[in-house]
Amino acid sequence: MDEQRTGRRPYGDRVWPPPEEQGLPPSARMYGAPEPPSRVRVPFWLRRALLFVVAVAAGAALVAGVVAFIASRLNAPGPRMNVEDAVAGVSYPLPPGWRPGTVPPVTGFTSAATLDGAALIMTRPGGSVAVSGPRAATLDLTDLYGRLLLHGDTVDVVDDRSLTVAGYSGHSRALRASYTDVVNQPSYLRVTLLTKGDRTVVVLGLAQPDDPKRRAEIDAVVRGLR
Repeated sequence: MDEQRTGRRPYGDRVWPPPEEQGLPPSARMYGAPEPPSRVRVPFWLRRALLFVVAVAAGAALVAGVVAFIASRLNAPGPRMNVEDAVAGVSYPLPPGWRPGTVPPVTGFTSAATLDGAALIMTRPGGSVAVSGPRAATLDLTDLYGRLLLHGDTVDVVDDRSLTVAGYSGHSRALRASYTDVVNQPSYLRVTLLTKGDRTVVVLGLAQPDDPKRRAEIDAVVRGLR
């Protein structure tokens, strides 16, 4: 049977790919165009839990900041304290941690300052040194207070020098006492005598145990005398 020819091609009115699939990749034509992702709904209880966690974290950070601020304020060094000795006519600054004493523990001294029982500074007015001179008077005083306060099995001179402080001039001598027993640690004693015109001041520093830091603090008090 002869095939009728109509002059039209089979499926001549069809367009491939269809208009709705034009511009899509081949995989999309086979499996279909991708669907937009659906919006995931977070359960109400989970949202509340997340908000609670965020609030707790923010609160913890705030508390930590406040604690750090308070700690820094507490640990910050306070104002430097001064001791005014009206009888001796002098004043001197105290190193950090030192506190003015109420009653000097040695008779004759008119002011005192302590560091937790580990160190001591005292001042008093001195007598005239016009005859003996500052060094001889300082050596006599050092010997006196060494026997009175140290009671060491061995006592060594560790420093002996002249000095000038804030218009005062004088002499300073330091001793170190050692003990044979196992209880007492080495002690340090510095006696300084300063004169200005007709005024004389005696400064005594004592530390037990002997320590470079305590020595430096006692020296700083002497240098700060006014």
